[in-house]
Amino acid sequence: MAMYVRVKRNKTTYFMQCDPTETTLDIKQKLYSLIDQPVRDQRLILVGTNEVLEDSKTLAEQKVENDAVVALTLRKDDHEFESINIARLED
Repeated sequence: MAMYVRVKRNKTTYFMQCDPTETTLDIKQKLYSLIDQPVRDQRLILVGTNEVLEDSKTLAEQKVENDAVVALTLRKDDHEFESINIARLED
């Protein structure tokens, strides 16, 4: 059963078609083809719960539902991940 997840970073939103049985790693690999950032440098966080999604778990296992909003953060030069930054409409 196909579903959509909105992946947001700064002022950009990626609408990802996926399946509840796909893992977080699968989603990161799809993102890699769009943003050219290595999978190891991506972190996905479920907005609302601020839960970091684990690469080996499926979306269903992590209670990611259709039309969920997921924040994308990237690893910085100091090897730490950046803070969540999602622009609001009025920005």
